[in-house]
Order: sequence, then C-alpha cells, then structure tokens
Amino acid sequence: MKIGIFGGTFNPPHLGHVGAAQEAIKALNLDKLLVIPDALPPHKALAESSPSAEERLNMTKLAFSGVKKAEVSDMEIRRGGPSYTVETLIRVKSRYPNATLYLLMGTDMLLIFEEWREFRTIISIATLAVFARRGGEDRKIALAADALRNKYNASVTVIASPKVDVSSSKIRELLPLRRGREGLSDAVYSEIIKYRLYGAKPDFVWLRKKAYAMLDARRVPHVAGCEAEAVKLARRWDANEEQAREAAILHDITKKDKLEDQLRLCDKYGIILDEMERVEGKLLHSKTGAGIAKYEFGCDDEVYGAIFWHTTGKEDMSLLEKVIYMADYIEPNRDFEGVEKLRKLAYTNLDRALELGFRMSIEDMRDRNIIPHARTLGALKWIAKG
Repeated sequence: MKIGIFGGTFNPPHLGHVGAAQEAIKALNLDKLLVIPDALPPHKALAESSPSAEERLNMTKLAFSGVKKAEVSDMEIRRGGPSYTVETLIRVKSRYPNATLYLLMGTDMLLIFEEWREFRTIISIATLAVFARRGGEDRKIALAADALRNKYNASVTVIASPKVDVSSSKIRELLPLRRGREGLSDAVYSEIIKYRLYGAKPDFVWLRKKAYAMLDARRVPHVAGCEAEAVKLARRWDANEEQAREAAILHDITKKDKLEDQLRLCDKYGIILDEMERVEGKLLHSKTGAGIAKYEFGCDDEVYGAIFWHTTGKEDMSLLEKVIYMADYIEPNRDFEGVEKLRKLAYTNLDRALELGFRMSIEDMRDRNIIPHARTLGALKWIAKG
C-alpha cells in the first residue's frame, strides 16, 4: 500500500494545493493521500488574523472533497501544539505498518530539511516527494536531493507541480479587496465569505451569480436596476457604495419563496414576526433575505438592516436603509404614475422623497383594500416630522 502525507497550514487551501495532490496521487500511484492541516506550523508563524485550526480543517475538507483517494485528517489539530512531522509519520506508520510512505513537500522545505525536528527519523520512515513549484528549480532540487542521499541514504523523488500560479499568502492579500476567488474552489470561497474569514469581501460578479440563481428570471432586471440605482444614490448622499451594492444585489433573494418556506427561514434565523407578517408572504422576503444575507453571505449589520427594512420601512432609518428603500422604489425598470417626480426628488432631498414614497405606497395599498403595515405608517409619521 502506498500512502502520501500532505501537510501544511492550508491557510486557505487553494487550487494549487488540490492540483498538487492530484498530481502526486497520479505520479506516485498512491492508494491513499492523507491531507493533514497542522495545528501550529513549527517553521513559521501563522499569518495575522488567520482562522482557527478548526476553520482551516473545515475549508480543507471542502477543498479536497472531490479528490479521489484523498482523506483529510485532523490528527495534528487534535494533538495540538507545534505540528512536528516526525510525530505524524510515526503515528501513520504505526497505523499502516506495511505501507510505503511518501512525504510531500515543496522545494523550500527540502532546502531546509536538515533543520527539521528528528529529520533522520523522517527519512528512515518515508520517501521525500518534492514538488518543483517554480521554473528553474530542477538544478536546486537535484543538488539538495543528492546531498540528502549521499549523507543520509535518503530516498527522494521529484513530482512536477501543476501550472497553477497561486499562493495562500497572495490570496489572503486579495480577499479583502473582493478578489482572489479564482484561486479557490467555489465551496472554499463560499465558506470564506460566509464567515468573512481573512477580512474577505465578496467578489460582486460571484455575488450576483449566487443571488440571481435564487431569483425568478423575470426579477433579475429589477435587481440589476436596483443595484445601479443604489450605487448612484449612495454616491449622491455619501453612503457606503459597497454596502449599498451588496444590499441591492441580495435584497430580493427570497422573493419567490412560498409562505411556508419563508416562515421556516424566520424560525431558522430567529426572526420575530407580528400577526400580519405571519400570513402575508410579501412582507417576509425582506426579513428572510436579510437573514440569508447575514448568515449565509456574511453581510454586516448595516447591510442586514437595509435589506430587512426595504419593504415596510421603519422609524429612525439609517442612511443606507433609506438608500436601499428608495433604490428599490425608483430603479429604472419601475413604471408607475409619479415615479419621475420621485426619481428627481430622490437626488435633491432624500427624506422628502422617502416621505412621498411612503405616502404613495400607503395610498396604493388602500386603493387595493390592503391594510398598510403599522411600521410603514410609523415610518411616514417619523419622516414627516423631519
């Protein structure tokens, strides 16, 4: 039986890691590849603001879920403390005494291998399988490998790395800039955004794709129009444009859900409803959409509030809440009597536009024998006093 051991911080696990694993399985004809995130790397400190070991483990499981013969192990994380490879190899060897072990590593680790804890024990247990990660490394690897063979009778083999130009450190730099997702699997990127690991902010192209997939196709133009309008209003009134874009993209993601599904989501996210909301599904999508935005897409409280109140409004609305309410009302696809007046007013006096919007909405509901929600009535009374 041939077993590969692939350790590292996986901070985060990226497509280069996965490609390297697949190449190793093929090149070494492995029966099993143990992917082992470390608890504390002994050769370097974890980057600042790194996720917990458990979070890295979870991301690693997501990253390697589709790789045949790969098995993600928590043995180093459960052991805790510095993750010395020799201890891991001894444990694997005791579990698989008749297996041939291959320890996967990059060129940088091969070059300092003699600094590793009990490195002689390591080479007595496993073959060193080295990835040539960058061009022009062949000579450097050959010299280091020959030195280890000659001095310690080490077994060293070289594996060609896949041509994936990506590194965990670079991805960590890009994630707060709404970039870097191209180096990650969708499952890993989704997990990072859900918990906003590394200070990540969602790539807007990715966020639109996720949101649009949750919509009735006929609603996509409205959401796109709302996003464009929200950004323009945010710019005009000095609100946060990125928050406005996030809120607008996600504001209607549960619009097509049935009442029973909306109620289940309210229970899931602990959203308290009044009697009117429990029977009127149109009032719920803003609340359940806000819940998904916060708990599945990691949106902050400002964005959550802007989505949560975009249907009824409320007293004491924040600037972002006003922007999203109005953008939803006047986006370019809207066509009703008085919309042009409302559009012009929104860019000259946002509060008066909001007041007019509330009055028009209440009047429209009453014309259709619909009882306006008390929060909308309260919002009108509040804004009219301003």
